[in-house]
Parts: sequence; structure tokens; C-alpha cells
Amino acid sequence: MSISGKIAVVTGASSGIGAIYAARLAQRGYDLLLVARRGERLHSLATQLEQNFAIKAATRVADLENEADLTALATTLAEDPAIAVLVNNAGIARLNPVAEVSPQDSLAQIALNITALTRLTHAVLPAFKARNEGVIINIASALSLHALPISAVYSGTKGFVLNFSRGLQQELANTGVRVQVVLPAATATDLWDAAGVPLATLPKEAVMATEHLVDAAMAGFDMGESVTLPSLADNALWERFDTARAELFAAMQTGQPAPRLLKL
Repeated sequence: MSISGKIAVVTGASSGIGAIYAARLAQRGYDLLLVARRGERLHSLATQLEQNFAIKAATRVADLENEADLTALATTLAEDPAIAVLVNNAGIARLNPVAEVSPQDSLAQIALNITALTRLTHAVLPAFKARNEGVIINIASALSLHALPISAVYSGTKGFVLNFSRGLQQELANTGVRVQVVLPAATATDLWDAAGVPLATLPKEAVMATEHLVDAAMAGFDMGESVTLPSLADNALWERFDTARAELFAAMQTGQPAPRLLKL
């Protein structure tokens, strides 16, 4: 990550994963544009980071589920040539069976987890490609790879983040623009209480500290990983999974119904 006069944008920066990313990027010398809904917390974090790391930290109070706020932010990102890093961290979870929640709950998850992430990526990508330099970090989830009876919509949105990121990685393979997708498992953030599954109900040994999550993700970035599973000790499990996925896709390209489905 080159830093001279460069700005890193972090969405969902007022707490949790976003706030730690902001601190770690400031430590690396980046100026910051911090985006979140909670202005007071955002401004407090910006002041603290400016004092601690002698960088500049601007803030943008925005609700990225809101079309006007999202459009305004996307315009800002598209027009500022100093922006070098985008951390698409803002997201929400509503962990309930689909039949027990309103359509608005599902659409809110789609708006923030999918639409906002996609729009902001569109905003920065042309300039990144033109300069042949830039970094996009998309925060997905372990539930990108799995679904629970209460996670149909959330898992669906995070599955999008994973596949969107991997497609972008292939598009940008011969450029200087890097895309990393991070798949956290349970992490100690306030997402859980808002999701309807209080953090206190999770096994303590299964929950990663937010600082450890971000440090592991950034170590993965520094190692050149395009997909980082911060809590996975045996990376061969991921490699076998990914190889099997590719083999499965290739095996489907026959143009013929599977014989097992033609039996009377």
C-alpha cells in the first residue's frame, strides 16, 4: 500500500471493524475519509487518529441505505484523485427466518451489504484503473460460504460480496489494482446485538477480537492473499474447497442433462 498523499476511505467507520481499519491505515500513514451514520462517534475517532498518527481524517456522516447519501458519497469518491484505498465495511445483519421478518428488513440488508458496496466500487474503479493503482477491500463473512435457518438473506448478501470480489479480481488480474475479500467468522462487534443474536449468547472461544480480525486481514493482504479467512488455521481447507468449486463448475459444462435426471 503506497501512502504518499493518499486517502483511505472506510465505510462503517464509527465502531467495530471499520474503526480498527481506520486506525491501522492511519498508522500506515494514510489520510482518511471516515464514513458512518453516527456523527459524534465518527468525529471523535477522527480527532483521536489525527492526534495519534499526525494524519488528516475527514468525516462524512451518511446513511448508505439512503439513495441521496449514497449518490453524494459515490460522486465524492469518483472525483477525488487522492483516494487510493476503499474499505467496503459497512453492513448489517438481521438474523431471523425470512417468514418472520418484514420485506423491509431484507431489503435494508440488500441495500447496504450489496447495493452500497457495488456503487462505491463503481465510483473508484475507473480512476484506479486509469492510474493502474488502488486497493479495494470488501468485508464479506464466513456466511458467504454457508447458510443457517436464520441467515438466508444475510448469507445471500455476503455470498454476493464474495463472488463480486472474485469476479473483480479476475477482471483486474493484469493491472496494479488489488481487490481483497475478507471472510470473518464471529467477531466481537455490535452487529450481533442489532442482528437479534446478542454477542453474549455466543461461545466466547468462538468470537475473535476486532483488533485481531483486522490485523489478520491486513497480514493476509500484505502476504498477497486475494481471499482471506482470518480465523482459518489450515489454509489447505480453503484451497481444497476452491479447487472443488472450480472442478464442479467445469463438470457442469456438458450441454446435456445429467443421466441421473433422465431415469424413469
